[in-house]
Amino acid sequence: MSMIAQHAELYLALACLFGFFMAWGIGANDVANAMGTSVGSGAIKLWHAVLIAGIFEFLGAWLAGGEVTETISKDLIRPEIFAADPHVLATGMLAALLGAATFLVFASLRGLPVSTGQSIIGGILGFALVAAGPDPVNWSEIVSIVISWIVSPIIAGAIAFVLFESIRRLILSQTNPAEGARRYMAYYVFLAAFVICLVTLEKGLSHIGLHLSLAESIGGALVLGLIAAMISRVLLRRIDLMPEAAATDRYRNVERVFGYAQIFTAATMAFAHGSNDVANAIGPVAAVVNVVEDPRHIGGQSELAGWVLVLGGAGIVFGLATYGHKVMRTIGAGITELTPTRGFSAELSAATTVVLATWFGIPVSTTQTLVGAVLGVGLARGMRALDLSVLGSVFTGWLLTVPGAAVFAAVYYFILRAVIG
Repeated sequence: MSMIAQHAELYLALACLFGFFMAWGIGANDVANAMGTSVGSGAIKLWHAVLIAGIFEFLGAWLAGGEVTETISKDLIRPEIFAADPHVLATGMLAALLGAATFLVFASLRGLPVSTGQSIIGGILGFALVAAGPDPVNWSEIVSIVISWIVSPIIAGAIAFVLFESIRRLILSQTNPAEGARRYMAYYVFLAAFVICLVTLEKGLSHIGLHLSLAESIGGALVLGLIAAMISRVLLRRIDLMPEAAATDRYRNVERVFGYAQIFTAATMAFAHGSNDVANAIGPVAAVVNVVEDPRHIGGQSELAGWVLVLGGAGIVFGLATYGHKVMRTIGAGITELTPTRGFSAELSAATTVVLATWFGIPVSTTQTLVGAVLGVGLARGMRALDLSVLGSVFTGWLLTVPGAAVFAAVYYFILRAVIG
């Protein structure tokens, strides 16, 4: 305990610094995933994506980022193992943050979309193994992570394939695509609004004390979905979709409609992402704060001050603005060519996968679901539409995430122990 008291201010300062660094990595990598399809399809420009994501990611992190955050991310380790040496846990959480953030930097430099959640898990795992051996690790969580690598991209890809095929058959393949858009567009907008609002109501608002039952969340999402569908009908009247318009113009304007829908899906997904994934940066910060404030109480939950959420939100925005463009290019243009209809299908299928995974308790990665969705859209056009070399690099990055972050964290743990004591 004397070690904690002696270096309390140093622990807190390093926790804030490393937490901001981790949040930067989330912004540079994970946020770019959500916005990449919108940029790649041409629905919005890069600076528009930075602006939209910046606003809604920050609001999500600040308003719904977590009144209470678990001190040990995803219950990966049993913190009571460190009850006799709380400074080991505090130092380990610092190493986990720095290790995960370092791996994200390397992945982002190469434009590889990886899971920030799995990177922080790898960081925590790495420090735990070198500090206390395999005993404190909940290995069932590792198994769940491996399963999620396989399940989430497949589910998202299948949904994206079916969704884009329906758009192609009902709208794009019609003799008059304008008529198909008028007839079916509102249904797609309703589905998008319903799914994404359900994600937000079910996963985001509980953090600000608004605990909705499943029935209330579904009811609220239904109402919001109907409102969005009605708005879409109004907007359709302002776009030239008349039969006498040139065929190329009709296709272009149909794509414009889906481009507007993509802006909505990107903004709401950014809010939901900020409200949930900010915990990957500030969860270990909460662990350090908890140990510093009361070394005798390890584990459980830590209440977070508003400034900690602001720190995480600001780091996410800064990461997206300074280096998010590389991963955006990989998602938006590297895997397959995207149009607004394809990007809309990918974003909606990724959101749907998140909802299904939440209900069934399956741990999934936003990154991997979105990559799987883009892959599914590409497959709807045939294997030739996919860049297999880019996919190979992406899959390699996924396999290296946990072990890579673990190695970095282990090295940083020994360095911090040598410096702090």
